[in-house]
Amino acid sequence: MIRPPGFRGAAFSEAADGDLRGGDRRVAAATLGISDRWAWVDQVHGNTVRSVTMSGGHGSADGIVTSVPGLPVAVFTADCVGIVVETAAEVAVIHAGWRGVVAGIIDAALGMLGHPPRRAAVGPAIGPCCFEVGPEVSQQFDPSERARTSWDTPSVDLPAAVTRRLPDLDLWISDRCTRCGPDAFSHRRDADGRRMATLGWLP
Repeated sequence: MIRPPGFRGAAFSEAADGDLRGGDRRVAAATLGISDRWAWVDQVHGNTVRSVTMSGGHGSADGIVTSVPGLPVAVFTADCVGIVVETAAEVAVIHAGWRGVVAGIIDAALGMLGHPPRRAAVGPAIGPCCFEVGPEVSQQFDPSERARTSWDTPSVDLPAAVTRRLPDLDLWISDRCTRCGPDAFSHRRDADGRRMATLGWLP
């Protein structure tokens, strides 16, 4: 588990923690000192955000917000960016792939918060070194967010695109690329269904 320093309730799982979308979450929960009864959504690469007060599945969405202490909220990623945002009385988790970023998922999640966001943690994601895209994708991003892969083809710097949409926040940003870095699930590399968890909670 990756625990961003300075956050009261934020974590990103790694491949070694297994796929936590289903099955037994007790080991991961015990490691973090949280409940194994999580609230989650099924990611669809859009801009829908759910506000939740109880554990379990909450339909199709790419963001989830709670103000309930002790209720972990989760999204699941395998190259897309997982984000945890903290306010004085809430926590939000966001699944931000390129489609979601373009659709405005980050603004939608921040708009659901009842208090000003204080800090955000940006988890491991595919880096510009490996995120090869076509011109139909790259042209939807600001020139400052376009890049080249390590094999010199067009790319998008997805973590940079995310952080640009989180202005004026105290940020922790992972420097791991899920496709070429260690101990991560990657849809681009592995083409399977395994996912890592982005978790947020209020103590």
